[in-house]
Amino acid sequence: MNETLQLTALVAATITMGLSAGVFLLYAHTIMPGLKTTDDRTFVASFGAIDKAIINPVFMVSAFFGALVFTAAAAMLQLEEDAFPYAAAALVLYAVLVGITVRVHLPRNDAIKAAVAEGEPDDPAAVRSAFDEPTWVRWNWVRVVLNVAAFGLLCWALLVAGASAG
Repeated sequence: MNETLQLTALVAATITMGLSAGVFLLYAHTIMPGLKTTDDRTFVASFGAIDKAIINPVFMVSAFFGALVFTAAAAMLQLEEDAFPYAAAALVLYAVLVGITVRVHLPRNDAIKAAVAEGEPDDPAAVRSAFDEPTWVRWNWVRVVLNVAAFGLLCWALLVAGASAG
C-alpha cells in the first residue's frame, strides 16, 4: 500500500476528529452553560439559531462527516498495518457518537428549530422543557469523551504508522 496515502488519510482523520472534538467540547464548556443562564424565550431562540447555523458545509465536511469518512478511509488503508487497531477503535467510538447524535441530539435540536421556524413560539417554557436540557447536556459530555478518546487513538495511530514507515 502507498505509505503516503496511508499517512495522508490518517492525518486527515486526525485533523477532522480534532475539529469535531472541539465543536462538542465548545458546546459542553461554553455554549450550553451560557444558554443555561438565559430565560426560556432567549434559550429557545438562541439555541434554534445556533443549531440552524451549524448545519453548513464547513462544519459538515471539516468536522462531523469529515471525521467519519476520513477515519473510515484511514482504518481501511491501515488494514494490514500496525496502526489499524487504533484507527479502527477510533472509528467505532466515533460511530457510537454519531448514533448518540442521531438518537438523542437531533430530535431535540429539530424540535426547537421547528418551534422557532415560524417566529417566536407561544410557550417557550414548554419548548425548553420538552427539549430536556439536562439530557442533552449529559449526552453531549458522552460525545466529548468519545470524541477526545477517538482523537487520542488517531494521534497514537499516527505515531505507530510513522514509526513503521520510518
